[in-house]
Amino acid sequence: MSRLGNIGGRLHRGEVSIDFVGRQKTWYAISGLILVVSVVSLLTLGLNFGVEFKGGTVFQFPTRSGVTTSDARAAVKDSGVVKEDPIVQKTGTGWRVQTESLSSEDIAKVQGSVQQKLHLAKADDVSPQSVGASWGKDISQKALQGLLIFLVAIIIYLSVAFEWRMAVAAIIALAHDILITIGVYSLVQFEVTPSTVVGLLTILGYSLYDTVVVFDKVRENTKSLTTSNTMTYSQAANLAVNQTLVRSINTSVIALLPVAGLLFIGAGVLGAGTLKDLALVLFVGMMAGAYSSICIATPIVADLQERQEKYKTLAKRVAAKANSPKRKAKPDVEVAELPDGDVEDEEEAEASSVGAGARVVQNGPRQQPRRGGTKGRPSGKKKR
Repeated sequence: MSRLGNIGGRLHRGEVSIDFVGRQKTWYAISGLILVVSVVSLLTLGLNFGVEFKGGTVFQFPTRSGVTTSDARAAVKDSGVVKEDPIVQKTGTGWRVQTESLSSEDIAKVQGSVQQKLHLAKADDVSPQSVGASWGKDISQKALQGLLIFLVAIIIYLSVAFEWRMAVAAIIALAHDILITIGVYSLVQFEVTPSTVVGLLTILGYSLYDTVVVFDKVRENTKSLTTSNTMTYSQAANLAVNQTLVRSINTSVIALLPVAGLLFIGAGVLGAGTLKDLALVLFVGMMAGAYSSICIATPIVADLQERQEKYKTLAKRVAAKANSPKRKAKPDVEVAELPDGDVEDEEEAEASSVGAGARVVQNGPRQQPRRGGTKGRPSGKKKR
């Protein structure tokens, strides 16, 4: 347990290290597979846009005990005016049914059918709302404009605060997160609503924050890297990822817990269907953002930097130093225990095992030091 508790400190000091940057091909392959599945799903299944984007009519009415989703859908379909299969969601106080755009006469027929089938007190208990597709188009255009402004601002900021290679890596990681999140929406066919757009913009900020934290540590570790032969750029970047790993995991877990509560408890158990649009995009986006900041953004930065001539030269010097005979040939130093009566300071013992001119204790019996000079030493004959 003590080792687990100190794992953050050990990672920060470099005593324990996970080679994230060295395994970049593995991470690229995993992300590539997920992205291919997402693109194929988007091309085949598409997105399930809500009424706010494609237009339509929404009916809301109170629920009664024993009424199921199938009952609510059948009550709307039995009106005879709804051609497409309606989308039914259970809210906190009743039901929300979405259909295609209907005329005022057709809306009245649906109200009467729902009242009769579900035994409501009056037809006015069924509240209709018509939404035009133009409103959804305006929302989509504004969301796209906001996204472009956000990306341009990010490129400028990261290029000034860090450098353009880190800005490129951050944008690639953000695109990675967006595409994966949209692909999951396509696979599960969750309804895309304005809440989904808000959640998508939210996860961009979260993902970027996590990436900037790692990049700041990378910059700190590589500030004077070319003046020494201790490690390559990739090694220094990997050290930065390990040093911020525990912080990234803790931040992600704490952020995901309430979102998981919204998704699985609120939408799954309690049946609050209006929450699942926002909860799903946050849940998937946060996980993708935490993954991309560690396994995608930093390896991309390392790959771009290693293309520079100065870092290629540094890598050769580090490799030459690691393979030098002096570094490979290390003396076998053994520290022997001192006999009783002789006391040696611990620091002195450690110093005797390292450094130039170190005192090497040879194997075998240790000669006892003479306790006095030769003068006055007895000759071996007993005094009579």
